[in-house]
Amino acid sequence: MRIRLVVLAVLATLFALPILAQDAKISYKSTRVAPGLFMLEGEGGFAGGNIGVSIGEDGVVLIDDGLPPLTDTLLAAVGELAEGPVEFVINTHVHGDHIGGNEALGSRGVTILAHDNVRHRLVTEPDGDVPTPREALPVLTFADSVTFHLNGRRAFVFHVARAHTDGDAVIHFLDDNVIHTGDVMFNGMFPFIDLDGGGSVDGYIAAQERILALANTQTKIIPGHGPLATKQDLRTAVDMLRDARDRVRKLVDAGQSEEEILTANPLADYHDDWNWGFITTERMTRTLYRALTDR
Repeated sequence: MRIRLVVLAVLATLFALPILAQDAKISYKSTRVAPGLFMLEGEGGFAGGNIGVSIGEDGVVLIDDGLPPLTDTLLAAVGELAEGPVEFVINTHVHGDHIGGNEALGSRGVTILAHDNVRHRLVTEPDGDVPTPREALPVLTFADSVTFHLNGRRAFVFHVARAHTDGDAVIHFLDDNVIHTGDVMFNGMFPFIDLDGGGSVDGYIAAQERILALANTQTKIIPGHGPLATKQDLRTAVDMLRDARDRVRKLVDAGQSEEEILTANPLADYHDDWNWGFITTERMTRTLYRALTDR
């Protein structure tokens, strides 16, 4: 299974967790966001991104499936919510902390859906010389959007271009006023924008603005990482990123080098609230500088 260095870096440096699940005391906390709809977030260590769970007469539909060592832990948590089998998994993007369970679930007959670019990257950019296992590959892909009609609800899955990656999917549960953003939102922390994976700062902002246009004050937003969010939380996040980009752009336009900009520390005002172990204030500044200067 293709697992980006970002996942290993988070595991190794942020949380100091061993890779094997049996050596980590990780569990999942469930939060009911609507009837038959839940958010799962890891506790006791890094469990990957937040997972959405839809349950009902058609079985269980998952949005993402976490890290590969935690599949049994995930299924146990899902089993506390529903007795039915997992029928579908929707991948929000290609990173292994969100789709690491694909192989295990795919081998059990679970149908995996993702954007075209997710499957393309898994096929063309496997982990080293080992091809991505067939069971881990999405068997259904889409270019722009697709709608699920399962468990008595409509789930509109749509692509946002060049945002966190080049294969991001956002899931809007139309009848429940719930949106799962994948990593197009990191709630309360600087976002990771994977420039090497087809992401872009401008695309990330545009994607967040598109989600904002779908939300109202009652909307519950499941972010890729961080606690359950509101429309105001997302507005705060996009306003921060837009302002941070503009601050760095002003220094770039003034002719300052990357190191000069780091010394100037234009994001200092955001450090206390947004800095975290993986995307530090320095790394966020470097990402913005690179996005503004790469041609």
